[in-house]
Amino acid sequence: MTRQPSISTSHAGRPRPLLMVPLRRCGSHALRLRLNFSEGFYSPYPLHIVDFMPLVPLYGDLAEDRNYFQLVVDVVGLQAASMVKWPDVAFDPGEIFDAVKDEKRSVHRVVWELLLRSGEQHHARVVMDKSLDSIHYAAEMMELFPDMLFLNVVRDPRAQVASMNRAIIHDFDSTLNAMTWVAAHDAAQRLVHAHPARVLTIRYEDFLADQELVLRGICDFIGLDFLPQMLDVAASTEARQMSKLSDLWSSNCFGPIPANRDKFKSQLSVDEIEIIETVAREHMRSYGYEFMTDANAPIPDDVVLASRAQQSALGRVQAWSQLSNANYRDFVLRRVRADHLASVRERLNHAHQSRLHVATTPT
Repeated sequence: MTRQPSISTSHAGRPRPLLMVPLRRCGSHALRLRLNFSEGFYSPYPLHIVDFMPLVPLYGDLAEDRNYFQLVVDVVGLQAASMVKWPDVAFDPGEIFDAVKDEKRSVHRVVWELLLRSGEQHHARVVMDKSLDSIHYAAEMMELFPDMLFLNVVRDPRAQVASMNRAIIHDFDSTLNAMTWVAAHDAAQRLVHAHPARVLTIRYEDFLADQELVLRGICDFIGLDFLPQMLDVAASTEARQMSKLSDLWSSNCFGPIPANRDKFKSQLSVDEIEIIETVAREHMRSYGYEFMTDANAPIPDDVVLASRAQQSALGRVQAWSQLSNANYRDFVLRRVRADHLASVRERLNHAHQSRLHVATTPT
């Protein structure tokens, strides 16, 4: 029998949810791996459910048990396809469905059920999801979990865009990535203004300058004790394992190098720096970053941006090919996840087209 679930506003006795926001390539793994030294803290490799969100409308009405159960199965499958496995956990989709079916139905509720169950197994008091891009769904998650906290990690947009330009998960264009950066921080600022007590904002550059001070501030915010072990990331088994999987993570098992904060100066052209500073001007002022240019570059129109998006898509295809040759482990593990998402999309599209055909066929 299918019924509309009620809205639950309490998850008493479970770990407190914490979401790191607002955008990947901000130094987030460096923070996650260090905080994981606390026995009261749990944060596995993130699902990055933002990549799944375009598929959600294809499931149809989630009030229908069949549709919601299929979504649960596919999210559990996404977790199983993650390139970095969650330690010592396995999920039964039937159990997950039964646990959440009578609450407000949402893909985010399913994701957090996986996280909270895994955190409970590890006896954590705080569970963090490092799916930073989920900032765009913060309001929905606040409705699901009114006690949720947010760790807002800010990085110099020039340095972050330079890093994004090298990542297959982002665009291969500084202007497009700068616009993505601004959209993410716009959403973060709306969250800060709406729920100031629920958000801690830190700058990655401040972490580079004084790891202990920043980590102590985070621990105070989430109600856990700072541990000196957090300063020795080389002792993290996960950090060592991740450093072998992807060139993007090769430095995760080492301490941060403060001099790298200015590495973008050799990675970006002056024109790229100016367009980033122009697009991100207001946020840079707000966060206290110094400008290198007049920050007055012309903003490309929609036609030019569309052309750049096409070029970026071609760059991504080339990047997949290069990754296959340069690091087969990274390539294969990322493809498993990408293939899972592609197969889910194909199946849902086929089912959607079949439903439309039935609905429009004369009787």
